Amino acid sequence: MAKFYGVIGYVFQTKTAPGVYTDEPVERSYFGDLTKNVRKTQSSGQLNDDVNISNEISILSDPYANENFHAMRYVTFMGAKWKITSVEVQYPRLILTVGGLYNG
Repeated sequence: MAKFYGVIGYVFQTKTAPGVYTDEPVERSYFGDLTKNVRKTQSSGQLNDDVNISNEISILSDPYANENFHAMRYVTFMGAKWKITSVEVQYPRLILTVGGLYNG
């Protein structure tokens, strides 16, 4: 099992004007383990295939992560931001399943 240290991005919507909401990102660093490391390509009808990863990252959570796991959007891994597709709560850990590249 490989070790993990990286940034997890939370995205919260804030009201900036009547009827206008903007996304406010908050980044926090976490330690954990890389429990599954899988790369796959996906044909999308373009010239080059899209690269997706299906990794599972188990992080040691803190009170902030436990209260805001619903707002987790991306994790920085290997120099890129990847979408978090699901979060499983297994106290004191959170199991993050990571998908394609994050474009937020």
